[in-house]
Amino acid sequence: MQYQSTRDSRIRVSASEAIVRGLAPQSGLFVPEAFPQADLAAWKNLSYPELAQRVLAGYLTDYQEQFLEQATTSTYGDAFGGKAGYTRKVHDGVYALELWHGPTCAFKDYALQLMPKLLVEAKHNLGRTEKTRILVATSGDTGKAALAGYAGLDGIEISVFYPDAGTSEIQRLQMVTQTGENVRVYAVEGNFDDAQTGVKRVFADASVADALERRDIRLSSANSINWGRLAPQIVYYFYAYFRLVEQGAVAWGHPVDFCVPTGNFGDILAGYYAKRMGLPVGKLVCASNKNNVLTDFLRTGTYDARRTFYKTTSPSMDILISSNLERLLYHVSESCEKVAGWMKDLAETGTYTVDADTLAKIQQNFAAGYADDMQGAAEIHDRFVQDGYLCDTHTAVAFCVAENNRSEAPMVVLSTASPFKFPRDVLAALGEQAPESDFAAMKCLTEKTKQQAPASLCVLDSLPVRFSEKIRPEEIRAAALR
Repeated sequence: MQYQSTRDSRIRVSASEAIVRGLAPQSGLFVPEAFPQADLAAWKNLSYPELAQRVLAGYLTDYQEQFLEQATTSTYGDAFGGKAGYTRKVHDGVYALELWHGPTCAFKDYALQLMPKLLVEAKHNLGRTEKTRILVATSGDTGKAALAGYAGLDGIEISVFYPDAGTSEIQRLQMVTQTGENVRVYAVEGNFDDAQTGVKRVFADASVADALERRDIRLSSANSINWGRLAPQIVYYFYAYFRLVEQGAVAWGHPVDFCVPTGNFGDILAGYYAKRMGLPVGKLVCASNKNNVLTDFLRTGTYDARRTFYKTTSPSMDILISSNLERLLYHVSESCEKVAGWMKDLAETGTYTVDADTLAKIQQNFAAGYADDMQGAAEIHDRFVQDGYLCDTHTAVAFCVAENNRSEAPMVVLSTASPFKFPRDVLAALGEQAPESDFAAMKCLTEKTKQQAPASLCVLDSLPVRFSEKIRPEEIRAAALR
């Protein structure tokens, strides 16, 4: 399997090269040249690690089978407490795919517990011995998951950039208390888009690459712009479908809809890849918060980031530039020239409009909707009171949007984070007065719901803060060169 750039089809690399590089030249993204076809009948009874091996083998064709078997087995075992891909019924026709049972209590663990192994093996495959410096922009969950995955690895350094005052207190503490000599964390003045744009500019800056190469260092990324982040997320769509068949919720071969709380468009794009591989997916419903740029685009074909940026109670979705949408545009239009033109328009004017044929093809697979903070809070309340189901603020947005996009098919909502990562907002949604402290709120939430907070979150207030530096977006370049 070869990978090519969304902006230049002449650029073709192996899976290992795509993962080591992270970003293609001229800020393009690497995409697979084909979609391997799933053997659904042979896969339906596999364990999660076994299924992950089969799915990834179709894309990572230059990796040894033995390596993939060892990597998936070691990743998706004890760290997920036996709940990798756990899918449960919420109410009639609606199910939750709970993706937060990993070590950092967010769906990012599925990729970022495996991706470090993929990167180390990719360097081995390519005979590369230089140090890899990973730059990560995060709106909350990616940062901690990446830090946890890469901390302590030989030959790798990682720097994480998060928006100052743009994450929950739990998310911030997860990052700034991270141990490891090879990690750095920076608060960036501004929002996530400021951090992400700053990181992308570093990748596109040839002078940075030259300066680091003289020190035998090369840049890579752990954001979902890296193919190694996206590929592992395809697996849980298959696993959820097989579990619904097993539970009698859907007949074999009949479609299932998925609703995904969406920020950078990577998680929902993984569902598109699963569908292109042959999984019976009906609609992929893109759920946004008040920063509803994706909703508008998927309905109209015009992407317009020239709008007010809102800080919401679902901060991981507070994004106006959704990078992975570029991959979908390439697959649908099959034109690097069109994609390069649209991305040029976005960079220069903040907006672009796709042609009618491209929009029609997108709408064959995708629906969209959004919910504001008040609607999300009402959903948290209703799901707990009516169904006994406790969810976080991001998942609540997806539940709300899912209800407005129901078909005759079962609807699976991707539950992307533990409710205890946002305890004050969840507690307030349940009608309780939330304490100022997130940790006091966690205790109150446990008392209210009789559900236990993850131990890894409870101890955060007792850990020493290691990183407190604040920088401006234009200083990301200097940080990357340290």
